[in-house]
Amino acid sequence: MRIWTWPRDRRAIERFFRRAEAVSADIEGGVRGIIDQVRRGGDRAVARLTRRYDGARVRAGDFDVPAGRLEAAWNATPARLKKALRTARRRIEAFHRTQKLKGWTLREPGFGRIDQRVLPLQRVAVYAPGGKAAYPSTVLMDVVPARVAGVKEVILMTPPGRDGWPDARTLAAAHVAGVDRVLRIGGAQAVAAAAFGTASIPRVDKVVGPGNIYVATAKQLLYGQIDIDSIAGPSEVLILADAVARLDWVAADMLAQAEHDEDALAGSVLIGGGRRRAEVLRAELQRQASTLPRRAIINRSLRANGFIIVVRTPAQAIEIANLKAPEHLEIHTEAPRDLADQIHNAGAIFVGPWTPEPVGDYIAGPNHTLPTGGTARFFSPLSVWSFYKTSHVIESTPQGLAALAEPMVALAEAEGLTAHAEAVRRRLV
Repeated sequence: MRIWTWPRDRRAIERFFRRAEAVSADIEGGVRGIIDQVRRGGDRAVARLTRRYDGARVRAGDFDVPAGRLEAAWNATPARLKKALRTARRRIEAFHRTQKLKGWTLREPGFGRIDQRVLPLQRVAVYAPGGKAAYPSTVLMDVVPARVAGVKEVILMTPPGRDGWPDARTLAAAHVAGVDRVLRIGGAQAVAAAAFGTASIPRVDKVVGPGNIYVATAKQLLYGQIDIDSIAGPSEVLILADAVARLDWVAADMLAQAEHDEDALAGSVLIGGGRRRAEVLRAELQRQASTLPRRAIINRSLRANGFIIVVRTPAQAIEIANLKAPEHLEIHTEAPRDLADQIHNAGAIFVGPWTPEPVGDYIAGPNHTLPTGGTARFFSPLSVWSFYKTSHVIESTPQGLAALAEPMVALAEAEGLTAHAEAVRRRLV
């Protein structure tokens, strides 16, 4: 695990932060091939690709999970998990209801009326990962805001297991979230099917939700054919910890990030204590990791992507945080709110040592589908706003058109668009 010192190691740190999550030519070429197969082959191609990549035999067109299977999954869910899912759904919905938007009308005497409409998307697809793990919390985080926004049809896409059916925990979450349909398809072929539509799969307006590199690449390549939430990369956390922070808590939170998978990026920026304190933290990470069931994944993640940066001042820590633009930012310092107010680039900020990342991942209410890979500089968390579009309605009166005719005609003629100018003049005769 790397230990760097700021600003001495600035170039190495910047190179590490800016490592392109570039898709290899082989992966991009493979995804383009899958997209083309689905475009040309529709349901048959989706079924064939599902057999190839998920090992599940699903007949072409028979992709829907029956409602009864969702209800059965819910009924078989342990009471403790049922309670957790209901609690999370209630809190997620309460938070996202505060984001609802309304349109407005501007009436201008002598001109007419201008409306701005705020309209929900008609149909969206939520992608829920399968394979290595199931994330029922992500189903709630991605479905509930769409429902709050008023999306007419919400479709969940999730890969089947070898028995042909998705994970029961995912189906239970879909049941409590209130999706309209669940399709047992995954991978790039699912994104392509949602983008183009097939005989049995309707074309959607937007695809949201995390997935592996093939899903992320398909979303990127199909953007424009559909809207997407963001281009998701490996999950990440950055922790600012001062000289009085409890290093066992810092280590526990870094390990919680590292256990996602081998690509998860866990890091810490230390303020005070110097190299000696960084070494203590590294030893604590090793001690705690040795007791965890997923220690093999954790150790690979920390070796490849873990880091500690030693800084001298809070200002240096803030500089690094804004440079990294992390998905998750925890602040374990004596005055955490003061530092939080100076952070411009972060998907979600967890203020104080009593707010570990799982608070946001599961139960606080704000969305945990966040921008990764430094894209928090310009992307935002998934929200109700992600499922709106706006439209303008303009209605001018005869008097309004006449009053503004001169500047309209002048602008049209300046651009060489004489037919535009004539369309105004004809109405003034």
